[in-house]
Amino acid sequence: MFSSEIRKLLIQVISSWQVIAVTIVLIIYVSIVNYVARTRSRNPRRSNTPIPKDKKKKPEKSDHSDTDDLGLEEEAK
Repeated sequence: MFSSEIRKLLIQVISSWQVIAVTIVLIIYVSIVNYVARTRSRNPRRSNTPIPKDKKKKPEKSDHSDTDDLGLEEEAK
């Protein structure tokens, strides 16, 4: 299928130090990403836990009524 020249060239490319270095760096990167993903999925954040009913904040009552006048209307002369 491949001629002998192409086989020799392919072996030279695969065994070059650049290809080996990039392969090692990619393996290390994927290992780190998998490690972080595993640690994050084991310990979910506790911020999503529901707040007990006793500790929920009650809305503050507003002293404003529907008839409050801010006095922003212009005086008609």
